[in-house]
Amino acid sequence: MLLDVRKLSGEFERVQRRYAPEAFQGADDYAVRAPVVLAFEVRKDRDRYHLTGTVETTLELACGRCLEVYPEPVRAAFDLRYLPQSANTGEGEREVEEDDLTTAYYRDETIDLGDLVREQLYLALPMKPLCREDCGGLCAECGANLNVTTCGCPQRWEDPRLAGLRALLDERKD
Repeated sequence: MLLDVRKLSGEFERVQRRYAPEAFQGADDYAVRAPVVLAFEVRKDRDRYHLTGTVETTLELACGRCLEVYPEPVRAAFDLRYLPQSANTGEGEREVEEDDLTTAYYRDETIDLGDLVREQLYLALPMKPLCREDCGGLCAECGANLNVTTCGCPQRWEDPRLAGLRALLDERKD
């Protein structure tokens, strides 16, 4: 999954690659379930490269409420600058600027497209993955999936930290 920048002809080129889902296995947060399509344009400026494009695939995520796995289509756009590794001087501590977030480094005249795809997939993950907006989640008492079944557990929940105040209210009623 390497892009050899020496093989790029001219200052502008369009590139499209398709990778099998198995090429991206091993991530803890998601599983790739469809081929990954990487399409981008490369603009060359001496030893700097500007990549603009998209990553498309379908991920399998675990719902944050009911823990069931569900498919999540992804279409992530990116706009990155690649500089040679020698330009990464490691200037010590400094404030991260906007350009730093869109700058990556390449070495040995190759850009690792696998790293680019993995990064874009992680950035495309939802903050809280949900199989659907109205997901009922799991019952706090018995663990039943409330999307599939109903349980007989009482749905009233009381904060145990307020039990002392509840006792005072009960005494007052008497």
